[in-house]
Amino acid sequence: MNPQTRQAIRSLAPVNTAVVAVNIIVFIIMSLIGDTENSIFMLTHGASFAPLIVEGHEYWRLLTCMFLHFGVRHLFNNMLVLAFVGDRLEKSAGKVRYMIIYFGGGLLSSLASVGFEYWSGDFYVSAGASGAIFAVVGAVAWIVIRDRGQFQEISMFQIIMFILFSIYLGFQNGGVDNAAHVGGLISGFALGFLICRRKIYRRRQARG
Repeated sequence: MNPQTRQAIRSLAPVNTAVVAVNIIVFIIMSLIGDTENSIFMLTHGASFAPLIVEGHEYWRLLTCMFLHFGVRHLFNNMLVLAFVGDRLEKSAGKVRYMIIYFGGGLLSSLASVGFEYWSGDFYVSAGASGAIFAVVGAVAWIVIRDRGQFQEISMFQIIMFILFSIYLGFQNGGVDNAAHVGGLISGFALGFLICRRKIYRRRQARG
């Protein structure tokens, strides 16, 4: 391994990289034992389904569904975004705040999905890290606002266009859990506002 490759690996945010790796490992294992595009198979192995969560008290599905993906394309799209945006959020906010935003926002996005299903009366099997990823994007959106329009290589225009484009695609395509996306985005923004205040950020920078 050459020095540039080693340096690139060392520069990766460790928690975000671990989250990406766990998602990939889980997908490989799931693909070896069954069909990840089969709803019944996914439901059996931890996907979200509102009646089972609420009436069956299987609350663990709110978390396990965040590590399951319907097919390799679903996984690839989610991990591509997470590898880029999550890395930058962790480097700015730190490991603990990143985990609070990712897992807290992910759980809240799952709850938003369950609540919307009961409100609409339309129940479906859902899975994916996108709710948590939208929480990361929401937190980054707050940091862009906090830093007056620029966060590392991400500008206000870029984050707004990404959010609008992602939500637009979600509503244009069937089978997308838009409630989880919107819930994750709002949750991540709120969590970012609560735990990534400017004075905390500056103090962390001062410590080096």
